[in-house]
Amino acid sequence: MSSLKQRIKQLTPQPVWQAGSAGLLALRHAAAWPAATLHPWRRDSIARLASLKDSQRGQRAFILGNGPSLRNTDVRKLKDERTFGMNRVYLAFPEWGFATSYFVCVNDLVIEQTVPEIQALQMPKFLSWRSRRFIQPDEHTMFLHSTYDGPTFATDARRRLWEGATVTYVALQLAYYMGFETVILIGVDHNFSAQGAPNTTVTSQGDDKDHFNAGYFGAGFRWQLPDLETSERSYEMARQAYEADGRRVLDATIGGKLTVFPKVEYNSLF
Repeated sequence: MSSLKQRIKQLTPQPVWQAGSAGLLALRHAAAWPAATLHPWRRDSIARLASLKDSQRGQRAFILGNGPSLRNTDVRKLKDERTFGMNRVYLAFPEWGFATSYFVCVNDLVIEQTVPEIQALQMPKFLSWRSRRFIQPDEHTMFLHSTYDGPTFATDARRRLWEGATVTYVALQLAYYMGFETVILIGVDHNFSAQGAPNTTVTSQGDDKDHFNAGYFGAGFRWQLPDLETSERSYEMARQAYEADGRRVLDATIGGKLTVFPKVEYNSLF
């Protein structure tokens, strides 16, 4: 928050500030609604998303975070499982010998810098509606009306989804919508060596120590520092939503620092 905005907030009675913030948020969402609902590309996406509703009812899925712990995880065991990969997960496909079932990416910087790689993917691709500036949709593309603000857990992926400061949260909402009974996280280390204010855009100066591949956000790649506090808030919302519906999210990340979900030993799942 800018110093001027912070000063105005300090001088404004809290109820007035909250009401004004809620009003501005509603206006932003209302302004985005026509294109995010009526544009032909979004109409196609909504139709494809509709076909996925509860399509995996009762099944389990793995959501693959991209933390360094993936190097210590035998991901090859997931070849015949339903899997969600995110951001630059495809860098590991040759080593694993398979591609994930689904691909999710909503970060503008990641998408902008990896357009050819994303375009080449041949599995269902869930991308932010904002990415239409960079991505030419194909038969695998589903644009999501995802937003930075307006915390919520969306049970209908055809509508607005909150990004919750982590693409993993978007994948959790998608898995819920598709009906998965049990969702298991791996590679969600929730621990970064990079320091700085959350959401600050930085340019990598060398090898990436915070992901499974040194070139993931390698030298010259622009990315945003993590917001672990907001992501923990979103994870809590996901846990509550799953549990309220008799479903569950488990965390099988090896050595992960996230404490929101029940832990399970990875190899015990097979």
